[in-house]
Amino acid sequence: MSNRAVIQTSQAPQAIGTYSQAVKIGNTVYLSGQIPLIPSTMEMVEGDFEAQAVQVFENLKAVCEASGGSLQQIAKLNIFLTDLGNFATVNEVMSRYFSQPYPARAAIGVASLPKDAEVEMDGILVTD
Repeated sequence: MSNRAVIQTSQAPQAIGTYSQAVKIGNTVYLSGQIPLIPSTMEMVEGDFEAQAVQVFENLKAVCEASGGSLQQIAKLNIFLTDLGNFATVNEVMSRYFSQPYPARAAIGVASLPKDAEVEMDGILVTD
């Protein structure tokens, strides 16, 4: 595919497996899952669930910007939570990063995530 581009930025955690941070095909960007790793250290952010959610949004923001887009252009956001009791907190943190119209979204409870993260997010964004 000649219109396929791999997106990579040092402003987000490096891939820890056989995947790219994002892949752009035409004007659509497929964002890989982000957990609350600090890009410069590749260590998990310290603190509570809110700190983890903020770090994940910051990581997604960096990948979006590296693709030539922004968080606001995310059309579909998937949120994976190890505790659905954190649903209200993730909504509050998300409101700091998005304004209407909000993306389509799923919030899914999962048994576990890499590196014992409490939250992971991925998404699809469409650039102009």
